[in-house]
Amino acid sequence: MDDTLETFVPLTFRRRGARRVAADDRHVHDVTLLEGVARGFYWQHLVDTGVMKSGSDIARAEGLHPSVPNELMRLTLLAPDILELLMAGRQPRRMNLIWFQRNPLPVDWEAQRQIVKRFEEDA
Repeated sequence: MDDTLETFVPLTFRRRGARRVAADDRHVHDVTLLEGVARGFYWQHLVDTGVMKSGSDIARAEGLHPSVPNELMRLTLLAPDILELLMAGRQPRRMNLIWFQRNPLPVDWEAQRQIVKRFEEDA
């Protein structure tokens, strides 16, 4: 008879903070930001195609805070050249997902480019 005891402890692991993956010596991909952009585009697609009625419906279905889907869907309004920067890992270092969630994003692409320029000047 085996007298060893076994204990089961239920755990839930969550990723927190931004993970960065080096693209090369100069460029770093912010994986958390890229995942946020991807989720935003996916959720916007669900709303556009009528699969989901709103960001609030997505939040309920995903078990998220009601503001999260709408914050991430705003990223679909980014200028194509800024999205290109993010995809290439060339965004300013402090331009991360938390920044996008906490700051207003102008719809005007030129205004967005000015924001990126200010980030680059502060670096």
